[in-house]
Amino acid sequence: MKEETLLSCHAVSDAHADFERNSDMTAVAQTAAKRHPCYSQDAHHYFARMHVAVAPRCNIQCKYCNRKFDCVNESRPGVTSEVLSPERASQKTLAVGAMLKNLTVVGIAGPGDPLANAKQTFDTFSLIHKSAPDLQLCLSTNGLMLNDYIEEICNQNIHHVTVTVNAIDAHVSEQIYQFVRWRGKTLHGLEAAEVLLQNQMTGIAALIAHGVLVKVNSVLIPGVNDEHMVEVSKKMREMGVFLHNIMPLIIANGSLYHKTGMSPTSATLLRQVQEQCEAKTQLMRHCRQCRADAIGLLGDDRSGELTHEALETMAPRYSIEERAQAQVQIEQRMDSRNRVLKNRALNRELAKMSNLDPFFAAVVSTGDGIVNEHFGHAKEFQIYKVSQEGIHFVTARRIDQYCSHEQSCSDHDDRLDAIADLIADCSYVMSMRMGREPISFFSQRGIEPIMAYGLIEHELYRLAHRACTPDKKTTERGEPR
Repeated sequence: MKEETLLSCHAVSDAHADFERNSDMTAVAQTAAKRHPCYSQDAHHYFARMHVAVAPRCNIQCKYCNRKFDCVNESRPGVTSEVLSPERASQKTLAVGAMLKNLTVVGIAGPGDPLANAKQTFDTFSLIHKSAPDLQLCLSTNGLMLNDYIEEICNQNIHHVTVTVNAIDAHVSEQIYQFVRWRGKTLHGLEAAEVLLQNQMTGIAALIAHGVLVKVNSVLIPGVNDEHMVEVSKKMREMGVFLHNIMPLIIANGSLYHKTGMSPTSATLLRQVQEQCEAKTQLMRHCRQCRADAIGLLGDDRSGELTHEALETMAPRYSIEERAQAQVQIEQRMDSRNRVLKNRALNRELAKMSNLDPFFAAVVSTGDGIVNEHFGHAKEFQIYKVSQEGIHFVTARRIDQYCSHEQSCSDHDDRLDAIADLIADCSYVMSMRMGREPISFFSQRGIEPIMAYGLIEHELYRLAHRACTPDKKTTERGEPR
């Protein structure tokens, strides 16, 4: 059977060449990432990924990280509830892949650095590729040891690598890392930053030269690298990096930044910096800063449900043929949605709305690009900007679930306050359903609740249409032809 989800190094290399010649993602590059939810904004509505936590050791210490702290409700890089052996990771992957037919990618992202645990990492990839060759393999690393493993990465059919680069100036970088362990030595300060940066840049260049699709993650740290991030984006574009992902700072309990009172990244600052960098490179907007054991759609982590023990009792069968058939249907659904949006020409219609004031909307969705979830069950908002220039996804913002069996109803007001503060820049909050209490609360805060069910872009267009025709009843929802 053909391994349709894997491209040859030559094909991916061609994608990089085309990407460097054009300002937008080309058809070749889009094909290379079409079923990878982290590399494709469209795919993340439909296709799932899985992280297997087989890499406990790390060779650098970031000032914002503490991998020892974990709880079941925590979601950030470096966190896992268990570390697996390569054999158990392979078994778990087959079990999850049998249950989740939309699983297309398995990655190793920690909880430490995969290349500081090279044997476990590559043994895991080898076992998975042998048993499930239809899965794409993905690696996330700090880049310190990339140069040592370029050949191994290519030989292992790993076509997607994410490298965390928080600065391209060592003087900025030294404010982010406590130490770097390199060639048997523990380095500090500027020396540590220079070694890390040199290895990151040469490693990224080598990956790209070998035809690997590279995504760069950057943590946006207020007062440290926020003014520097435009230069980072510009450099990544010049090098041929496929995507740049600028993420908000999450400060772990017990980390140095936590002890010194560093402030996390505000939603406003993140949006401003992303907008400044948009012209410099192609940005990833839909990142969820996943745990090292995350499973499922990016916005719907099922790692707490699909534990190794739970999967053993289910004993599902991994069938490449059944999975291929299911994924073809999923891709057809995804392509159909995109054709509908294109044929309806939403952006052309919006361009005609001369009296449309730009607005942001917070949307609740469980996937498939549809408004389809009750507000009380939401764990995140997808933020969209609507203007005459079109409908554009901005980012995803995680929230504490409003209705939860684990939390008492007495703190509903506190949760609503926190949610309203998080989406204070939005004019609308859109969900399939919403209770009377949050409807009243958001209305008082100047955020209009909207109940809807359908394609996100269609529902946002209807909001724009209504905003430009205030004399019409809200039930008369315009729709482009």
